[in-house]
Amino acid sequence: MVAPVITPEQAIDSINERFGLHAGLRALHAKGILLKGSFTATPEAARLTRAAHTQGEPVGATVRVSNGSGDPASPDYAPDVRGMAVKLYLPDGSRTDIVAQTAVRFPTRTPEGFVEFVRAMERGPAQLWKLPLFLVRHREALPALRANAASIKPPASYATCRYYAIHAFRWVDGDGGERYVRYRWLPGAGVETLSGDEARRRGRDYLSEEIRERVERGPIRFDLELQIAASDDAVDDPTAPWRDDRETVVGGTLELTDLETGRETGDDVLVFDPTRLTDGIELSDDPILRFRSPAYSASIERRAGVSRPA
Repeated sequence: MVAPVITPEQAIDSINERFGLHAGLRALHAKGILLKGSFTATPEAARLTRAAHTQGEPVGATVRVSNGSGDPASPDYAPDVRGMAVKLYLPDGSRTDIVAQTAVRFPTRTPEGFVEFVRAMERGPAQLWKLPLFLVRHREALPALRANAASIKPPASYATCRYYAIHAFRWVDGDGGERYVRYRWLPGAGVETLSGDEARRRGRDYLSEEIRERVERGPIRFDLELQIAASDDAVDDPTAPWRDDRETVVGGTLELTDLETGRETGDDVLVFDPTRLTDGIELSDDPILRFRSPAYSASIERRAGVSRPA
């Protein structure tokens, strides 16, 4: 694996230049809301990995749903990628995270390419030449952007989005058998989007208002669908498409039952990091995946003055 040319600090600088520096807030996904609940795995998940949270007993979960923008003032009706980050609390007191988004494919294969993409997508006259130049330099981005077009439509609810974890992870079972797995969250309420006009009529904060009302009415559920990679799949490439002909199984159910009001208050800092794994799940050599943790650390240091909290 080739080491990235860009540093995590430079990557966060570029994101802050695009969206602004907002004290105490994330560089991306600045606007979000916390919920809590539990995750219960299926026997199929336990067959694929020895990871503690897949053995069938419910484990606690903290979940953050969000808009992708780094601008907290961006209205919910704006076209944007939405995120769902899940922190699972394991029986031994440790944690593992699943970070997912509505975009089905990442736009680039390298951290440098992603920073170029962020700069190229900045609104204004310069985008007319920056974006075509970016696409010439990163030909893998055009199919990804086409595949992701539906993901930026305003959703009816954070609970009616399909969220993709993007990266592949090596799952190791109790006998030492290995396979690569990618996963996505499928909403129990089904997928539902809005027209731009209808989303605007619902208001600037309609997604956060709707999810508060929805969870008060009853549990919000997502199924964790696992896609098992074939031997020739590009497991280190986050731009690779999801193949419809691959084996898939349901790995468990996430049930959200309440708003989470006890975290991110005062000095509490909550971080969702897809490289925070547990025994039975391992990283691939995906350069984007491996860059995320140091980039998060740089962002956390900037917004909160701490290194890597839980």
